[in-house]
Amino acid sequence: METMIPEKAYFRIGEVSKILDVEPYVIRYWETEFRTVKPIRTRTSQRLYRKKDVQELLTIRNLLYSQRFTIDGAKKRLFEMRGDSEPENLNSAKEKLILVKQELQQIRKMID
Repeated sequence: METMIPEKAYFRIGEVSKILDVEPYVIRYWETEFRTVKPIRTRTSQRLYRKKDVQELLTIRNLLYSQRFTIDGAKKRLFEMRGDSEPENLNSAKEKLILVKQELQQIRKMID
């Protein structure tokens, strides 16, 4: 079943909730888990979702509810769908952090 997204520039969380047929707290949770969903905030801190955010949330809902992925599985699947190499990015970041830690330990030894 194809979900229709109205032709608007921005959507409030209540509207997105109705489109996705999930509660607003679920959307807020997904927002913390999936970094690709980044609504803008108004001066009163209300979330405004762009059409691409709503499309991303629809994909996430499909992965979690229809295809029965876990949160981690859905994250990996989204990276695969985009052609990103998430594990490599994480490995290189981890290696850099290890090097930084080693250098900081060496500096600490020099100071002591």
